[in-house]
Amino acid sequence: MASPPVAIIDLGSNSIKLLVATRTPGGDVQALKLRTLDARIGAGISRAHPVLGEAGMEAAIEAIQALLLEAEALHCDRHVLVATSAVRDAGNGSEFARRVKNATGHPLRILSGEEEANLIGRGLTADPALTNWKEFYVFDLGGGSLECLAFRGRRTEQAVSLQLGCVRLTEQFVPDPAAPFPVAVVPRIQEFIRGTLKNAGFAFSLPGGASAVGTGGTVTTARAILGARAGQAFDTSVPVISTPQLRGLFDLLAPLTLDERRRIPGLPPGRADVFPIAVLTLVTVAEAGGLASFHNSLCNLRHGLAAEVLG
Repeated sequence: MASPPVAIIDLGSNSIKLLVATRTPGGDVQALKLRTLDARIGAGISRAHPVLGEAGMEAAIEAIQALLLEAEALHCDRHVLVATSAVRDAGNGSEFARRVKNATGHPLRILSGEEEANLIGRGLTADPALTNWKEFYVFDLGGGSLECLAFRGRRTEQAVSLQLGCVRLTEQFVPDPAAPFPVAVVPRIQEFIRGTLKNAGFAFSLPGGASAVGTGGTVTTARAILGARAGQAFDTSVPVISTPQLRGLFDLLAPLTLDERRRIPGLPPGRADVFPIAVLTLVTVAEAGGLASFHNSLCNLRHGLAAEVLG
């Protein structure tokens, strides 16, 4: 008999996501419901002393309440709310956590960067497509941070959380997100990304030709766009995205205005302002590590939390 379902709500910098999951009699974590709402709580995250804005906090709480309501229909045994980069970096993150508890009755757990990275790694164990993978990298790019992991023998060898999220970098390097991407700053952005990887001590130390897994909204959105351009629904689209495909996607996006990007099939309008730099970040990481492609996995932080809660 399957275990009673649990609801996991992940407050990212760019969106808020729900997973309702159970553990099957065979021991697997099974997703019963997945839902994402755009609510950018991470605006202003690149400042020296970031603070969550009132509008962002109100939108986030409304989104949490809506997702909790959806979870109620599945009679969840437990509800777990977590926050990542935007809230942990904000000077008023603990105040926001208190507001969430007052509004919903549920505590908000603010994950450290290390906790976030390791839970993403644990979440990947729920992906049957990765059952036979032994040595590989994992990159989860969100609005506030980039989680980087290396697995050897299916055990975590490295896990770091870097302040390379697409909302953060857009605020830092792009003067006008509504205009075509300023390609003149591309070398500076890539130098910054490479330097951050190096300074954090993330070494591409696995044997040559090791594969990479991409989780999170950036890789999933890239897959959706490429699938739409090929006339494929997301569920039937190819989960492997090559580095040349990502370079081509950046070249497609860079000359477009924000309004033009919002009309691209597969690209959620709420991500259109930060998506060019997100793709450029993945390209830069791939080039730094000599990675040929990313395998898109939909098992991520929420699945890791579900595995933790379900025991």
